Amino acid sequence: MFQKLKGFSRAFWTANIVELLERGAYYGVFIVITLYLSRILGFSDIEAALISGVFSGGLYLLPTFTGALADKIGFKSSLLIAFSLLTIGYFGLGILPTALESIGLVDYSGDIKFTGILESNARWAIAPIMLVIMIGGSFIKSVITGTVAKETTELNRAQGFSIFYMMVNIGAFSGKTIVKPLRVAMGDMGLIYLNYFSAAMTLIALIMIVFFYKSVKHQGEGKTFSEIWHALIKVLTNGRLISLILIITGFWMVQHQLYATMPKYVLRMAGEAASPSWYANVNPLTVVLTVTFITRIMASKTPLFSMTVGMFIMPFSAIAMASGNWFSGGEIDLGFISMHPIALMMIAGIVLQGLAESFISPRFLQFFSLQAPKGEEGLYLGFSHLHSFISSILGFGLSGYLLSKYCPEPKLFETHEAWEAAAVNAHYIWYYFAAIALFSAFSLIIYGKVIQRLDAKAAKG
Repeated sequence: MFQKLKGFSRAFWTANIVELLERGAYYGVFIVITLYLSRILGFSDIEAALISGVFSGGLYLLPTFTGALADKIGFKSSLLIAFSLLTIGYFGLGILPTALESIGLVDYSGDIKFTGILESNARWAIAPIMLVIMIGGSFIKSVITGTVAKETTELNRAQGFSIFYMMVNIGAFSGKTIVKPLRVAMGDMGLIYLNYFSAAMTLIALIMIVFFYKSVKHQGEGKTFSEIWHALIKVLTNGRLISLILIITGFWMVQHQLYATMPKYVLRMAGEAASPSWYANVNPLTVVLTVTFITRIMASKTPLFSMTVGMFIMPFSAIAMASGNWFSGGEIDLGFISMHPIALMMIAGIVLQGLAESFISPRFLQFFSLQAPKGEEGLYLGFSHLHSFISSILGFGLSGYLLSKYCPEPKLFETHEAWEAAAVNAHYIWYYFAAIALFSAFSLIIYGKVIQRLDAKAAKG
């Protein structure tokens, strides 16, 4: 049945279906990971942000290395390892609170009460669990995209990757969508049971790999770890590439606030009825609806020009997110629905983020490859996502500090009035990210001018 469908192999369809399941599992957990760490395990905003940032950063840094291992041991073995680790990790996130409750550190029977967890190191058992998920997840991207590449031909490769990206977006959308009904039905306990949903998704994927994934063996191929490490050193010592990576890091620091700041900010400012997981879906929806059109109208422009346009959209995105706090009064009636101004302007900001991404992401890899030495583009592109590694750690870290300073956890205050006084300037958080985005946009202009002069000088020489 798989082989007859569109001329693609069974391995191709299996890889794409398990990709959908994995993305659903990942985004369902990741969109609320900071809430889980704070509300379930008692971590402060700063601690939760640092844990999440290191986790996110590792998922961008490790795939180049685990991809090399996958080439050596084979794709099927790699996927078996990956989904086994993911299933264990997500199940661990679900079972950890039960273990902590069993030793009397927390009470989940009614309103969550911390009865010793804040003073105990036991909650740091989350670290190895997150590490297991990080390592398992790092295999997925390289192996699935590698499967799509090797299981297609020149004639159907474009269609194959189109199907792959469709599966990625369907999985991301479905994972985020399930969070809201779980929280409505179970309150914060839904943050725990969500992990069992993710474990079930990855377990189904594991079973599918065992029975249906029969790709051509690819063992013994690819680069060695020594070659990859050497390439990383070359990227870090290449002035053009590292400058570009650091500039684009500013964009991704703002983009990562969709997961780092937005969920806590919206629930604290707009109330528990808000739906941050659904708001986050506006980003991929915007990208899907606009990226083809924007890429087409930017086709005659240079990659740097398109990227600069996107960079200058980002400050307006952050300002839109801040502006929800400017409105006074109750909800805003849109005719078909009423929304809290914080939520409404957050969605407006997320739309602008999606537009900016449509201008930047499709052209970044193209421009990055042009800055690499001739003949070594592929080697250097393996580290093209270093900006996301850096921005995850910096962006999440800054988010934790700003949340604790301007929009602290309401439960830390004896009265709601006391919290309101502490959070009166909560929207200042977004001014910091607007400043980062604006600085990055101007830096990209300067970068373009500098390399243009260097290229002209080199051409004369």
